[in-house]
Amino acid sequence: MNENHEPSVLDYLKSLLIPGRKHIVIPPPVDEFEPEVDTQVASVVDEPERVDKPAEKPFLKPEHPLPWLTLLALLAALIAQFSLEPRPNRDWVVGALFYGAAAIALVFALLRNQFVLADTDEPTLQEPSRQFDRTMLGISLGLAAVAFLFFGSEQFTTLNTLVWMASIGAFIFAVRSPSFILQKPFHNLLEQIRSGFTLKISAWTLLLAAAFILSVFFRVYQFNEVPSQMVSDHAEKLYDVADVLDGQRPIFFTRNTGREAFQFYWTAFIADLFNTGISFVSLKIGTVVLGILILPFLYLLGKELGSRLAGLFAMLFAGIAYWPNVISRVALRFTLYPFFFAPTLYFFLRGMRTQKRRDFVLSGLFLGLGLHGYTPFRVVPLLIVLAIALYLLHNKSNRAVRHAMIGLLLITMTATLVAIPLIRYGIDNPDQVLYRTLTRVGSIEQELQAPALEIFLKNLWGAMTMFAWDNGEVWVISVPHRPALDAVSGALYYLGFVAVLVRYIRRRKWTDLLLLISIPILMLPSIFSLAFPSENPSLNRTAGAIIPVFLLIGFALEAIYNAIRQVHREMGPALAGGLAALLIFVSASLNYNLVFNQYRTSFDNGAWNSSQIGGVVEDFVDTWGNPDSAYVVGYPHWVDTRLVGVNAGTPDKDYAIFIDQLPETLNQPNPKLFVVNVNHTPALESLMGLYPNGIMRLVPSQIDGREFYIYFVAQ
Repeated sequence: MNENHEPSVLDYLKSLLIPGRKHIVIPPPVDEFEPEVDTQVASVVDEPERVDKPAEKPFLKPEHPLPWLTLLALLAALIAQFSLEPRPNRDWVVGALFYGAAAIALVFALLRNQFVLADTDEPTLQEPSRQFDRTMLGISLGLAAVAFLFFGSEQFTTLNTLVWMASIGAFIFAVRSPSFILQKPFHNLLEQIRSGFTLKISAWTLLLAAAFILSVFFRVYQFNEVPSQMVSDHAEKLYDVADVLDGQRPIFFTRNTGREAFQFYWTAFIADLFNTGISFVSLKIGTVVLGILILPFLYLLGKELGSRLAGLFAMLFAGIAYWPNVISRVALRFTLYPFFFAPTLYFFLRGMRTQKRRDFVLSGLFLGLGLHGYTPFRVVPLLIVLAIALYLLHNKSNRAVRHAMIGLLLITMTATLVAIPLIRYGIDNPDQVLYRTLTRVGSIEQELQAPALEIFLKNLWGAMTMFAWDNGEVWVISVPHRPALDAVSGALYYLGFVAVLVRYIRRRKWTDLLLLISIPILMLPSIFSLAFPSENPSLNRTAGAIIPVFLLIGFALEAIYNAIRQVHREMGPALAGGLAALLIFVSASLNYNLVFNQYRTSFDNGAWNSSQIGGVVEDFVDTWGNPDSAYVVGYPHWVDTRLVGVNAGTPDKDYAIFIDQLPETLNQPNPKLFVVNVNHTPALESLMGLYPNGIMRLVPSQIDGREFYIYFVAQ
């Protein structure tokens, strides 16, 4: 072999892909690839044209070559994802071919430094301090033990809650460091107050505010209409909220197979604060607010792992996206998963960079609170441990090991203290805390239909491809059997995934690998639905993956923006901004249609019109003043009569009555109102026999098949 032979791009790809290669071949920079040109031909080509007029200057003189590989990768990915949009006879082959072409173009763009991901420098580790207040730590652990004993009551009481909070406060005081107390910011604030505030608004601040406002618009627009109805799960939640407002303080709510406590106390607070009572509005306000509060942490995570522009793009695309929007609007516990995971991850990564105990403690606080939120969050402690393991695999110095172990210890102890009430309840009642998980993983409710490993691998594939292909069949939280991402977001996600993967192979940065593997880890609660594989994928149990998915989207768009911006000093930023704005506009338009047209229609066609029936009952009660004289005659797979009570303004009233109970209503003073399903002919015949002078009327509905009869008895 020629000693002067320089490795080519092909040599580099072989070194990456062929097993057994110990060394990765690094090709020379792009500008070192100079083609050999025949000198005779060159002299002819270089000969100036003999003309009388001077040569015209080009309109644009690029400072860098046009990043055509990056643009080709983007175009191919967009074609791929648009081809996978739902339509008759949808075929994945075209999408796979174009995604393959996009991946190839992207790899070459990466090798030629056309596609450069935002990055941050690895920090220089200082020797971590191991000093702490032993006395306060002992007090904290003692108080925690007392709180653990007191929580045997299975209720939050004034005493056990105060002891519990005191144990957390004592622990924070025990592990505090000089930088833990924010003295300087408070000092600066006082100085500003004394000297008068000076408000400085930069162009970046305006851009950030505009992105956030657009995101909020997508979350609150058509607040009451999307979705318009409650389902049975909402009735269960509102009954638990009513228990809280009535003075009960459970640690764990046992109704409907068991639920962690956070949403019920949060909704009760919202209901009191806004005077919205036991209602769908109270549930919605609570979850939509939490969904919006995720967005600043996405921005901060983008800055932490890349740049502020990457954070802006991640926040904006998550703000307008159908997936996080729907799981927030549906007003169940689903948005609690990403809401607690985002700050847990942010403060963890920040702590690993800054070595500040404050960040690790904050990460532990959100981790512990998340365990009180939504059951799938239980995989997050596993992810944190895995993240520490990845860090140690990539940083093996003694100083790095001590740093990681201190961080893990602080997070673990803080989270454990915060989770003490649930831990105690789980020890005393493991069957209730684990029941829902065990019914999905094991055969408690239903036997596995195939070997567990086979189902797991199929579920894993289904979950990992849901971004481009099929997000499941649950109409309550999705448009069934369409991709979880819109076409633009999907294309950017896969470009970001491949780019981060290639960068990890080249640079071995542990946060890149963490970002990639966090996606399947956070989707494990859906993937492990072995007994009910039809429930996978689902947008609720995979919701924690919203955070890394939209970070990858932000990284990809930022790299494309920078590649175009560098083409020309003056025109480059405008061209890059124009392309980014176009992609955002197309994505926003697609997501608007998904949420406010497709999802709204799908949900309305699937849900029963309990609000309309409740309104009819409310009018009757307001007119005649007797809720005990109104009835909804039970019929299989029809409206949940508890929701009728909620919508009628009498949430403690279930209006259900069954056909064999109708004669008992003769003892009830008139007037009476009966609501009957249009297909329940025996009930109508029974009512006409019992009350021959009654008045029957068909109440139309805006949704076909949702009409119902009312049978009014005046005398």
